[in-house]
Amino acid sequence: MSLQPLLHLVATQPHLLVDHVEAYAALVDEEMGEAISYWKSRTLMNAIALLLLIVGVILGGVAAMLWMVVPISHTTPVWGLIVIPVTPLSVALLCLLVRPRAPSSMFADLKGQLATDLRMLRRVSSPVREPAP
Repeated sequence: MSLQPLLHLVATQPHLLVDHVEAYAALVDEEMGEAISYWKSRTLMNAIALLLLIVGVILGGVAAMLWMVVPISHTTPVWGLIVIPVTPLSVALLCLLVRPRAPSSMFADLKGQLATDLRMLRRVSSPVREPAP
């Protein structure tokens, strides 16, 4: 496996290597920006859902205690004991349902570029075979 053509290119035209590295840096920057944006929004939705779940459970516990302690009469709005804790629980479920899904193409451009470069390096570094007579 000979890397002589590649080393010759790097030695004679180093600006090509610098340009290639800069292109990789730009690609990594773009891909990382997309990944960070995805993780920020997903983390935010998960945190909101967790907070609302805790609030809903606490309000549900308070509602259960009130239901047991306060005598139910015709003037007591029983529906409030159900609706108030169900509201944050419903919004928490909604947050979990609308949170962004992981894109299947995360870092796909970077992986594709690396695969292309590796194929090119293998092709350049493989010895030239002459056809058999």
